[in-house]
Amino acid sequence: MTEHTDSAPEAPAGVDTEKPSSARVYDWYLGGTQNWAVDREFGKRLEEQWPHVKPGARHNREFMNRAVRAALDAGIRQFLDLGSGVPTAGNVHEVIREELGEDQRATVVYVDYEAVATAHATLILERQDATDWAGHVQEDMRNPKAIFNHPTTRRLIDFDQPVCVLMMAVLHFVGPDDDPAGLVRAYRDRLAPGSWLALSQMSVGGTTGEEAEGVRKFAAQYRNTQNPVWLRDREEIEHWIADWNLLEPGVTHLPDWRPDRQLTTREAKARPFAWCFVAEKP
Repeated sequence: MTEHTDSAPEAPAGVDTEKPSSARVYDWYLGGTQNWAVDREFGKRLEEQWPHVKPGARHNREFMNRAVRAALDAGIRQFLDLGSGVPTAGNVHEVIREELGEDQRATVVYVDYEAVATAHATLILERQDATDWAGHVQEDMRNPKAIFNHPTTRRLIDFDQPVCVLMMAVLHFVGPDDDPAGLVRAYRDRLAPGSWLALSQMSVGGTTGEEAEGVRKFAAQYRNTQNPVWLRDREEIEHWIADWNLLEPGVTHLPDWRPDRQLTTREAKARPFAWCFVAEKP
């Protein structure tokens, strides 16, 4: 995966490219192309403070890719991606295009509250000729009713049929005052039997000493922004599964969920700092 460094992509109309965007910074972590110098500089400063941020982001994206492929293999053809950011660098609609034949159809709804993510998503999906089966909803994931009732969601998602809901590295932006357990439950309750929930969450991951302090300092950098980060341990995450069927291999670190490649030494050092699972509604 090559890293985008010099050329700048076309900016969607009305998008501020003078201030860093968390969605575009994440795109840079993944080696994507929808980022500007201001985003890369912000990302580099965070990487200097906590060097696991870029491999950790890639662990998360690869877990999402494997979960989407597994859902497709299980026959699920509807995906709701919450906190999706910029839909590039191997996102859901790209995985679907790679996996499904021309005679098969699946739908995707991306959800992100940032206007910059919406602008980039609209441009990308239009240019990739995907707007008939993939769309974007500009809404906060903490408002599930608005997402369920949005015209784009209603056009692309039939909640009477199985849906794969993706909560990838997004709940660590939901603080305790916003009741993350209740939020997860609101999405679970809306889904039909056979639906999947694929979820990942940043964590200290059982580390101690300098490693644990490093991830805590990284999270602290976000506390003074509009996107504060909350780390959670495995026990709290396991409660979100509730009475759903936990799919093998259970609650794991990101690279350990049905891995399809070997990690480099550097990548392996980022392994502990997130938990993930995929569960199915009975």
